[in-house]
Amino acid sequence: MSTPDPQPPVPDASRPESKDRIYRSPAGIAGGALLLLIAGWLGIDALVSGHGRTPWLALAALILVVPLVSAFTLRPAVYANENRLRIRNPFRVIVLPWGKVATLRSSYTNEVVDTSGTKYQLWAVPVSLRARKKVAKQQARGASGSGGGRMSAMGRTPSFGRPSSVHAEPTRAQTDQIMDDLRELCEARAATEGAQGEVTVRWAYEVMGPAAAGAILLAILLAMG
Repeated sequence: MSTPDPQPPVPDASRPESKDRIYRSPAGIAGGALLLLIAGWLGIDALVSGHGRTPWLALAALILVVPLVSAFTLRPAVYANENRLRIRNPFRVIVLPWGKVATLRSSYTNEVVDTSGTKYQLWAVPVSLRARKKVAKQQARGASGSGGGRMSAMGRTPSFGRPSSVHAEPTRAQTDQIMDDLRELCEARAATEGAQGEVTVRWAYEVMGPAAAGAILLAILLAMG
């Protein structure tokens, strides 16, 4: 008598996998794409039309420069969901369950501190002092304009029926608002069962390996004269 085939386990529908919120730096991506375009143009031109050691030097420089530029501009990203924060920095990928996050803080850089006191910088969420100053000036103008209704009788024309532009102005710089969102998510989820676990750190050998190979090849070529 044959026994029935075991049924595959049914996934727990009560714990659906939440989607990641992805944060990246548009300025970093644009700058990286421009640098890669320039490096590719100069490098390919040297490979095609160069003489002697020039094509080899150009090749070594490309192998070194392209991974590094990509690592510092295109690669950084922050992924956040209900259970954990994943930080993809130039040379490392750090995964922190919310239960292991002690604080998220902003000064001249944005960083997360785990419960052991280790700090990790958020490369994908750079601090913009210029944006902070811009928002502060907008708030100052809005505050001074809020009391301007008394001056309409002295020559100003009141704008009845038109929405005020003061309310449309941002109250926080974009990266500061991102940090606020991450803090709220951490506070809401840190004590939940799915947000527990250990901090993991993985080195980005896919970036470091090619860059090291390019650096070694370039050093050999330069040493050979």
